[in-house]
Amino acid sequence: MTGSAPMTMRALRFHTYGEPDEVLRLETVPVPRPGPGRIRVTVHACGLAPADWALCRGLHKGELPRGIGIDVSGTVEAVGDGVTDISVGDVVLGTADWRGTPTAGASQHAIMDRWTPVPEGLDLVRAAALPMAVDTAHLHLSLLGMEPGRTILIHGAGTTIGYAAVQIALLRGMRVIATAGETYAERLRAFGAEVTGYGAGMAERVEALSGGPVDLILDTAPVGGALPDLVRIAGGDPKRVLTCGVSGVSEAAELGVRTSFTEDRSGHAADALPEFARLAAEGRFDIPVAGTFPVEEWETAYTISRSNQAHGKLLLLP
Repeated sequence: MTGSAPMTMRALRFHTYGEPDEVLRLETVPVPRPGPGRIRVTVHACGLAPADWALCRGLHKGELPRGIGIDVSGTVEAVGDGVTDISVGDVVLGTADWRGTPTAGASQHAIMDRWTPVPEGLDLVRAAALPMAVDTAHLHLSLLGMEPGRTILIHGAGTTIGYAAVQIALLRGMRVIATAGETYAERLRAFGAEVTGYGAGMAERVEALSGGPVDLILDTAPVGGALPDLVRIAGGDPKRVLTCGVSGVSEAAELGVRTSFTEDRSGHAADALPEFARLAAEGRFDIPVAGTFPVEEWETAYTISRSNQAHGKLLLLP
């Protein structure tokens, strides 16, 4: 290992499972050392997502204590054995090793298990907004099949994952219809998507836009209840619908809709982050940032996230 480190740092983590505002604590802890194939960074920005709150509640249970914050941008300060593609002083974005260490990205220093250089021209806050949105959107689109010329409906295009999925699908040559609120409707139209709103009559509006059943549907909405309409829009075929919303898992099982938890991901592990980081630096891809907060104000970020009204990525600045 190369590089040096301070002895302690502040980190946001939990020792028991439960509601985030009950179990998360900002603590002073030892700075971790990067093991083989890992790097440590001084964290510039850490993105928060519903997945972080799900970890607190017991998703992917493992050894405790554990930290939150998967999306990270920062400056490399130490590299573990076997790391040859990055050096101390380089600036990177990627994912924190939240499984392998007792802390994650919501800390002053973080161990990363996956990274790519931050392209010139990409702000470090915007960089930290990318990893999970790009990874999740690209994976689910890959599972559905990104064939140029096919029509896809992105339901919940105002979420960070949905917003990313619209752009990725368009860049891959697909025709995109999107459901979204007014906050991002015009931006999505500017990308090239055909946009309609949520609520009563959604199925009829989408069918009017599409001229018939759509080929594929990706559901990224944070609130469930729309799956019956989405199956109808898919011509009655639930296998054309894939949902990544945790709230709709039981409903999906009843309807035969595909879910993140039941899909075979083998053969769909392509790393799209370097490509879309480059496109973001060029101004051709973007994840909106709703707000940045000092790590001491994480509870404010949590409250906004829980409201499902964040309208973009929420980030901590440790």
